[in-house]
Amino acid sequence: MELQTVKRAGRQRGFTLMELVIVMTVIAILLAIALPIYVTHIRRAREIVLKQDLDEMRRAIDKFTVDKERAPSALNELVQAGYLRSIPVDPITKSADTWQVEMETETTLPDVPPGIRDVRSGADGVDSVGKPYSEY
Repeated sequence: MELQTVKRAGRQRGFTLMELVIVMTVIAILLAIALPIYVTHIRRAREIVLKQDLDEMRRAIDKFTVDKERAPSALNELVQAGYLRSIPVDPITKSADTWQVEMETETTLPDVPPGIRDVRSGADGVDSVGKPYSEY
């Protein structure tokens, strides 16, 4: 009788195939619910960072223009003059080289060349509400 008790106890230590299938199904359902929510939050976070980076660069352009009485000719000039630590990476394109600068058409002073008037994202596509990234 003692031998039968040992055999039963030995067989009941593991999980059955059905129990494993049920657990894996529950995990798959939870992932199917959580993954789209996670992707949406990551996308919105990138859009917020994009807006903050553009705001920071625009303020730096304005400060440079007021201080130097001319607009910067390139984004690197903002870094060299100490208005930015570095050119931020566009969170959508994941590159610091994709920023689209809008140059002034004319200047108020005759001897001053036109400089940067505005900066925009060079990313293609639209944000989570349908607004193109290039219009930020």
